Amino acid sequence: MILAALPEPSPFGDVLMAFLSILFEGAPYIMIGTLLSGFIDAFLPAKLLDRVLPKNKVLSTFMAGFLGLVFPVCECAVVPVIRRLVKKGLPISCAVTYMLSAPIMNPIVALSTLTAFKEFERITGWSTLGSATMTLARLSLGYTVAVIVGLVILRFKPAQVLNKNVVDSIEVPEGEKGHVPEVKRSFNGRLVHAMRTAMGDFLDTGMYFTIGVIITSVFNTQVDQAILDTIAQREWLALPAIMGLAMVLSLCSTSDAFIAAPMASFSMAAKLAFLVFGPMMDIKLLFMYSAVFKRRVVMALLVGLFILIGVMAEPWIWLFEKLR
Repeated sequence: MILAALPEPSPFGDVLMAFLSILFEGAPYIMIGTLLSGFIDAFLPAKLLDRVLPKNKVLSTFMAGFLGLVFPVCECAVVPVIRRLVKKGLPISCAVTYMLSAPIMNPIVALSTLTAFKEFERITGWSTLGSATMTLARLSLGYTVAVIVGLVILRFKPAQVLNKNVVDSIEVPEGEKGHVPEVKRSFNGRLVHAMRTAMGDFLDTGMYFTIGVIITSVFNTQVDQAILDTIAQREWLALPAIMGLAMVLSLCSTSDAFIAAPMASFSMAAKLAFLVFGPMMDIKLLFMYSAVFKRRVVMALLVGLFILIGVMAEPWIWLFEKLR
């Protein structure tokens, strides 16, 4: 009786199921990220960042690429965290480097990639670590690309990169003209402030995330996926096509390796591009970045990352296969 009452399959039903599955997968990470951003705003002193990071901006940008190993977050959670850190005074170059590298340069993603490509089976000790070709190539390329973009951002002022509302809210370092001291709050007051900040960030980020998920769910259910197999046979089309696929699928960086590994028709270089480009730029991130960065900066990131990763993927995987 229950099964008889179920509606017939329909294109709208397929889109709705895909939409809900992606939404339920990503929403918890956004909530974690916005809660973290709220606590950063309420409890993290702005001057602490100056003490922790090196004074040299280039060196601090290189160090920011490793922050994902200490603070592992996925791409859905990192955007609200970055916005809050920037408002606390984190240099823009460090923020962008961490934003791009954290979804790749973290232990959870390393383990999932090792498992998906069955590289655990080939590692018996430190001497055989080079057998983890895809995992090492993914982490190192992700770090390198993130640092390159961060160093480019060093050339620009915050007002040239960030949205006006973000620029206006950046805290001025103590001692500079016009600095207004932080309001002293009790622990309960800070906690309430953290929750209110997290709620605002969740609603703001969630709106952009939902728009991206709608577009992704329509593509996943209404486009013939068999077309990709035909494209994969043409080497000059395979790499940009799989990067485009990574963008529209909007997979979480902790699970995308399980999608890439079985793609037998695509080369290892194409899979590497899929695993690096996707966590840095997909449809939902395209909209989420718009909450922090100017539109032209988001477009520049899209084009720049696409070209940079597309050019570097093949020689990068070739290098690691030779080292193995």
